[in-house]
Amino acid sequence: MVILDGTIVNVALPSIQRDLGFSSSGLAWVVNAYLVPFGGLLLLSGRLGDLIGRKSVFISGLGLFTTASLLCGVSQGPAMLLASRFVQGIGGAVTSAVTLGMVVTLFPQPKERAKAIGVYSFVQSAGGSMGLLAGGALTQAFNWHWIFFVNIPIGIVAALMAGRVLAPERGVGLDKGTDVVGALLVTSALMLGVYTIVETTGHGWTSAHTLSCGAAALALLLAFVARQAKATHPLLPLRMFRSRDVSGAMGIQALMVAGMFSFQFLCVLYLQKVLGFDEIHTGLGIFPVSVAIGALSLSLSPKLIARFGPRAVLLPGLTLITAGLAALGRAPADGSYVVDVLPALLPLGIGFGLAMPSLATLAMSAATPEDSGIASGMFNTMQQIGSAFGLAALSTLATSHADALLGDGASAASALTGGYQLAFRIGSGLVVVALLLATALLRSPAPAQRPAAVNKPVTENAAR
Repeated sequence: MVILDGTIVNVALPSIQRDLGFSSSGLAWVVNAYLVPFGGLLLLSGRLGDLIGRKSVFISGLGLFTTASLLCGVSQGPAMLLASRFVQGIGGAVTSAVTLGMVVTLFPQPKERAKAIGVYSFVQSAGGSMGLLAGGALTQAFNWHWIFFVNIPIGIVAALMAGRVLAPERGVGLDKGTDVVGALLVTSALMLGVYTIVETTGHGWTSAHTLSCGAAALALLLAFVARQAKATHPLLPLRMFRSRDVSGAMGIQALMVAGMFSFQFLCVLYLQKVLGFDEIHTGLGIFPVSVAIGALSLSLSPKLIARFGPRAVLLPGLTLITAGLAALGRAPADGSYVVDVLPALLPLGIGFGLAMPSLATLAMSAATPEDSGIASGMFNTMQQIGSAFGLAALSTLATSHADALLGDGASAASALTGGYQLAFRIGSGLVVVALLLATALLRSPAPAQRPAAVNKPVTENAAR
């Protein structure tokens, strides 16, 4: 539900603009007002889960998200919708930041954990893909208000089930990590960084606005790192990054997501503006990716990770994603879905179904019960930064290249296709860099050695 809300509004934007009178520049903030607090608060929310209990944070976030969804649905003007979307982004960050941390704590055994992380990865990817299909279906069948109302029964049921199923947690206590200065620094840095990236579509990458905001975000982030090195109770213990697997997985995650997640936005544009698909058929056209991810994440990937280790599963996954993006980079203006798109979507889905559970396993490999929330928040933060950067950079490059081709006399379809082809190829290049980093940085311990190192603290915590 939370991931779905990052994409469900995209199809409904024209309807929202007509009903509420948004300007063209203001309309982008229907999306950005959700993304900025979501990306900025993941790290802090994850740490709060460690300190006061992940169950409490999770249910509180669900309540905030569901209430904000109701306010979004009843909005009668731009100001109310944008404010409600901002609150919805806060609730989404609070909820999603602790989910992966709960997974690794609830499932200490290697095979169970691999399967649970596979389910988690599938739900994430399915939410993004289903958002496009659900947004088009609800907007066409009813109106744009229902893309928000649909969250209300889901949120209520999820909160009730979480209260019933999840065991209570006390957390390690606020006295173990109440670094207020660090919290302000990192939240400001991340929110300003995401804002800078999403605003590049209007200001450009080399504008004074982008450079000054980017420099300020970097300065705040460096100040946060310096603070964590000296703080008695750091918000983000830097010892977590001593593991090459953890630090490498975080960087690889950002690069992979930058290349992979932007394909969804650009492929939608290709299907609609070049091949002439409507909203429903566009969502159905992207759906094979979710099917492939689900088939791998829910069954095969956990078994492969348990047997061969996450690094051995990650490398072919990244290779398949690279191949899929490269294939989309050759889709012509007069192409067809069956010949030019579907053969590229299948390796993308299979590759992501292999790569995402592997990266989540590596990123959480050094997490103990006391800091699994912050590790989960960090993993989600890198995903959010990667997707925001990839979408902003590749969509800007696609638009610029298409404009240049139009200026040279190309037809509208050819110019648009040329822009999308360039973006897909650059996305493929980003995943190639991720593949090289994975080959060089990640270790490949014997599968029998990992569980003891990863799960011993969790088992001891369960015994306590």
